[in-house]
Parts: sequence; C-alpha cells; structure tokens
Amino acid sequence: MAMVVTTAFEVAGREIGETLGTVFGVVVRSQGLGGNILASLRSLGGGEIHEYTRLLEDTRRQAVDRMLENAGKMGADAVVAMRFDSSEIGQTMTEVVAYGTAVKLR
Repeated sequence: MAMVVTTAFEVAGREIGETLGTVFGVVVRSQGLGGNILASLRSLGGGEIHEYTRLLEDTRRQAVDRMLENAGKMGADAVVAMRFDSSEIGQTMTEVVAYGTAVKLR
C-alpha cells in the first residue's frame, strides 16, 4: 500500500498511533544556461514561462519522493501536515523542501 500524504493534521478514518517526528526531502536545482536564456526570451512576451513551471513541478515531485523515502526509513505509514517551502540560492538556484510529520497509523 502506498504511503498516505496529507496536508491535514490527521488521516481521515484512521487514528494516529505514534508520532515519529519531522521528515523532509530537499532538492536544489538550477535551470541551466540554455533554459535560462530561453525562459528570459519568453518572459519578454509575458505569460507563463513553461520552462520554469516544468522545473518547479519536477523539483517538487522529487522533494516529495525524498520525503517519502525518509519517512519509510523511519517506519512511517503516513506523513501529515505536509508542506512545501522554497527559496533562492544565489541567482541561479532554487531550493525546494517538502516536509511534514511522519506517523504510524493504528
């Protein structure tokens, strides 16, 4: 069965038996020179910049995967109160963190 991940503080229909602690997954990414040039040119016309959208979607997915891997190592059945945070590192890199509370369900 897949691990349950929710932004809520509880899992609907289940009772939390044990709180294992904070769990997170971190990814730092850079678009790369080619992607930055293409995105910069696209920004001149306005609208969505698909290169950055795709980069951030992939990065968030990878951060969640890493969080789930770490939760599994802790013996968790679920991650509750899951959130994302992001920040810029320098002018070319983005850090994305997926984090929450690893729990065992009854």
